[in-house]
This record gives sequence, structure tokens and C-alpha cells, in this order.
Amino acid sequence: MKKILCLVLALAMCLSFAACAGESEKTAEKLVIGYTIYEPMNYMKDGKLVGFDTEFAEAVCAKLGVEPEFVEINWDTKFVTLDANKIDCIWNGMTISDEVKENCDVSKAYVKNAQVVVMKKDVIADYADVESLKGLKFAAEAGSAGEDAIKENGLDANYSPVALQTDALLAVMGGQADACVIDITMAKSMTAEGTSYDGLGFSLELTTEEYGIGFKKGSELTAKVDAIIDELNEDGTLPALAEKYGVNLAF
Repeated sequence: MKKILCLVLALAMCLSFAACAGESEKTAEKLVIGYTIYEPMNYMKDGKLVGFDTEFAEAVCAKLGVEPEFVEINWDTKFVTLDANKIDCIWNGMTISDEVKENCDVSKAYVKNAQVVVMKKDVIADYADVESLKGLKFAAEAGSAGEDAIKENGLDANYSPVALQTDALLAVMGGQADACVIDITMAKSMTAEGTSYDGLGFSLELTTEEYGIGFKKGSELTAKVDAIIDELNEDGTLPALAEKYGVNLAF
């Protein structure tokens, strides 16, 4: 009886290990990427997710031998989502900051960016410096570098956070805000002639910054992706994507 019981327990343990191995293997076959809609980094076109970061991530995944799985997240709770293992990385034009470094491991910088003040084109000439902006109603994405720039420059007396950078643009268009602060990469794309926001423009840069990819603390992926970034830069993949989407590389 004891022998039979031991055999049953051994078989159960084998099945358990096999199940765990299968689960790990399945997990290893994909990279779950957290993103938000942020043109030109990640956005929808003809029902498909496209953008610089989207194609960049796909190229990296091809090198890693895994399938990319894109999951839209709440930017304000991105680190909580990462720590809860709901995503494997944050890949969405994330500004490298002290806060980011405290909450996750970060890849090498791959894109240069700036936080710019966006307002209606017909009033841009009236605001030549930061001092002239004080007193205006501002909008920015909650938890974003734009929000940080507003606070750091003392422009938060009449500041209202919104869920997305596109919501900040809508607030300016609709008159709920006089100006918003967003990434220059997005500002160039969204306010170009022929777009829904071509009545808006930008001039002042409040801060300059660089983008990185966020991984869980201690993740082996950080070093692997850094090496692939170098490969994709050297073989011309990243320069071609930068030209396609109008972004400036950090190297």
C-alpha cells in the first residue's frame, strides 16, 4: 500500500512539474508590452497598432525569438502593473527620470525628446518665455513628464491633469485649457497640417529628455535588449524607423 501511495505521489509531482514547465515555456514564447496611445510611438491606424515603438518592439522580439503582445495600460499606474506581472515591460516613449529608475530597470536611451507648450497658433507669439505663461490654464497627462515640467516651471496654479496626452490636446481645442504640455514627438505629429489639431502649434521647450524601456528590477531582459538596440542601430533598422516616424535617436 505504501509503495502504491509513493508511486501515486511521484506521478502527481511529475505532472505538476510538467505543467509548470509548460507554463514557463509558454510565457517565454511572448513578451507582454505595456503601452498607451501616443502618436507617433504607439497608435492605431486602419485598425492596427503601429508607430515607432511598436515596430521597434517587434524588431527586438524577432531578435529575442518571442512574439510581442501589446497591452494598453493606465500610464499613471504603469509601475504597479509591471510589478504585478501583468506586463513584461513598459515600452511607450517613457522619459528616463529618477522616479523611473527607482521603480524599474531601464534600457539605454534610444530617442531624444522635449516637453513643449502647445496652444492655439494665433496666440503663440504672445508667449515668448515661461514667465509669460504663468496664470494660464494648463493640462497634461497625469504622471507624465509633461506634468512634471508644468510643476517644475511653476505653471501649476491652474493645472488640471487628464488621462491621456490626446485628452490634453482636446482640452486646448475645446477651450477647457489655454495650453498643454506634451512630448515634442507627439506635438509634431498631431499638429501637422491636415490633422485634426492643425489649429494648434508649439514653440517653447520646457525640458529636454531621453526615452528608455522599463523592465522589472533585476530582469535579464534589460541587458539583452540593450545589446539588440545596438544591433538594430548598426544595421540601419532604427535610423529607418526614426526617419519614417519623425523622431530623433539618442545615439
